[in-house]
Amino acid sequence: MSHEKPPVSGPAAVPRVLAVMLCYNTEDLTRAAVAKFPAERPYDVLLVNDGSTDGTRALLDGFQGAVIHHERNRGLGAAIKTGYRYAQEQGYDVIVIMAGNNKDDAGEIPRLVAPILEDRCDYVQGSRFLDGGSHDNLPWPRRLMVRGHALLMRLFTGRHATDAINGFRAYRVSILADPRINVWQDWLDRYELESYVHYKVLTYGYRFGEVAVSKTYPPPNRRGRYSHIRPILDWWVILRPLVFLKLRLKK
Repeated sequence: MSHEKPPVSGPAAVPRVLAVMLCYNTEDLTRAAVAKFPAERPYDVLLVNDGSTDGTRALLDGFQGAVIHHERNRGLGAAIKTGYRYAQEQGYDVIVIMAGNNKDDAGEIPRLVAPILEDRCDYVQGSRFLDGGSHDNLPWPRRLMVRGHALLMRLFTGRHATDAINGFRAYRVSILADPRINVWQDWLDRYELESYVHYKVLTYGYRFGEVAVSKTYPPPNRRGRYSHIRPILDWWVILRPLVFLKLRLKK
């Protein structure tokens, strides 16, 4: 862990919201993503650097807010867990998870958390496919993956969702205290955690909703990569929580 700048606490009666931005080796994109946070905002921000080896660490150290560094790359799930722990330890009521590669827009955070603050939902999934949402530059292989994942989630849980894989989502921190939802398992340190949490929340009947958001993919880099996620291999990592949980191979 590196330096942390404790957030300013608001009135006790007002739900405290924490936005956790996950960053890994996307210095220029992260700079653009962080710039989208308004100077005055009704939520606090935690930036988690998952062992970046480029200039991301130095960039985040200049941020006026809380920053936690992993000394080595531990995986997306592990980075999210760091955000979970911080939210619990600091007494937050609502947590927002978002990417630090500029695919998500911090300007949409109030829209995402509104159903929770209005006590209509416990868990809100950002959807690029709802009316009002967008998915600029979405590569066709990723489109197939996202659509297939949503279909499987519906088949396995019986609850409809248009975009069950989008990491831009918000939920009550109290969900993490549900003993039936054990996010701390070691097998959830990579891309499994997001599917695991989504499946559990839908299965256990928490109030669920979707909100239209934007998801903007950058053009492929010179190696043809538009994401850290590797086709086929990491797709299975994303999907396997559905299989493991449905067959009761994992809890």
